[in-house]
Amino acid sequence: MRIRIEGSDLPGRRADADADALRLGNVHVGIQQRTEVIDRVRADAATASWEFEVSSRDIDGALDVGGPYVHGRPGARFLYLSWGALTDDGFAMFRRAKLMFTDIPTELLRAAHESNALLVGALGLTDATGGPVCARVHPPAITWTVQ
Repeated sequence: MRIRIEGSDLPGRRADADADALRLGNVHVGIQQRTEVIDRVRADAATASWEFEVSSRDIDGALDVGGPYVHGRPGARFLYLSWGALTDDGFAMFRRAKLMFTDIPTELLRAAHESNALLVGALGLTDATGGPVCARVHPPAITWTVQ
């Protein structure tokens, strides 16, 4: 199953002291693959997008997903978008957003599984206080479609 996560409204694009700190701190966001954060995008980019594949299988009428981008146990699987500062020593993660597969409408998840269509999750990446979005991101803060 192919998935694309589309991020907009990145927190570093704002004109305030918090956004300045994100830019000066070289903060990036990326998709977490196992324990590594890859395809990092600057916090002041116009948009961010990640496209990848996950395995999907039907087990006794329930759809399960897996692969290097998928975290959690069966029935509670999720993806991580991870925020951190990019330094000479590497990527220092300080916050993560959790995108739950259980928040995706069943008919969309099943359609993507059965047709090999692209499952797209779209979300804003700035929280209510102007910082990087974190914790579990629930609909309507994220919308899911199949393309």
